[in-house]
Amino acid sequence: MTLKHDQAGHRCGYVAIIGRPNVGKSTLLNRILGQKISITSRRPQTTRHRILGIKTTEDAQLLYVDTPGLHRAGGRAMNRYMNRVATAALQDVDVILFVVEGTRWTSEDQDILERLKSTAVPVILVVNKLDKVSDKDALLPHFQKLSETREFAHIIPVSARAGRNLAILEKEVAALLPVAPPLYPEDQVTDRSERFLAAELIREKLMRQLGQELPYAMTVEVEKFSMQNDVAHIHAVIWVERAGQKAIVIGKEGATLKEIGSQARQDMEKIFDRKVFLRLWVKVKEGWSEDERALRSLGYDET
Repeated sequence: MTLKHDQAGHRCGYVAIIGRPNVGKSTLLNRILGQKISITSRRPQTTRHRILGIKTTEDAQLLYVDTPGLHRAGGRAMNRYMNRVATAALQDVDVILFVVEGTRWTSEDQDILERLKSTAVPVILVVNKLDKVSDKDALLPHFQKLSETREFAHIIPVSARAGRNLAILEKEVAALLPVAPPLYPEDQVTDRSERFLAAELIREKLMRQLGQELPYAMTVEVEKFSMQNDVAHIHAVIWVERAGQKAIVIGKEGATLKEIGSQARQDMEKIFDRKVFLRLWVKVKEGWSEDERALRSLGYDET
């Protein structure tokens, strides 16, 4: 690929992906990039950090910022942290993708719409999960109703999971970006380190395996990430809040922890393109999700 960064017309800019929890923001980003950098599960609030995904084409570089789902914060420090991260992502971006789910509209969607009233940045309304809408005749009236809520640059129905209409979405996003040279090398897809991605992949397997039992009581800290003979040696701690939760994560005779480690290692080897040796421990840190200082020590620093 030959980039046009030295020619007139090359575009580059930041695109915030926002929406309430579980509307498919991370799936959308992964599908656009063609590879996994943002973890997904069926549980709301799986994404806890800002994730930058870099999509470089011949004449544009699109810098997508995936965010935690904006929600009505409870009293937990973790909830407040995620809302701060998502809100901060709206600053200094060139385009906002407001992702909603099919014909469903909730009070949290309305809250986000209210936040967007003060922004001068172009907003594209992305109506995701098109493939799950059974009554297709309801779509046009729904789009008409949404178009009356504010002036959107575009309203684009998509299916992130199936890849439908994403080329249209990307074309419209690129057209709204400023003329500017690329900020990152053309082969870079994120600004996050392999160490960070390793922790996230472990947490994804935890959410998928134990999300019903321990939806938000788990986090992961990578204590060691080293290379030996082109093999990544990764030591990670799974933090929970109570001893009973530790037993659940480990499982009978260690079976659950072994399965989580196996699945995470396989994903790491695909993404890092090298062999991975992974060791996991489970430890208890009481009340970590409700303690601002504990959150910062575990990497929840809003960067």
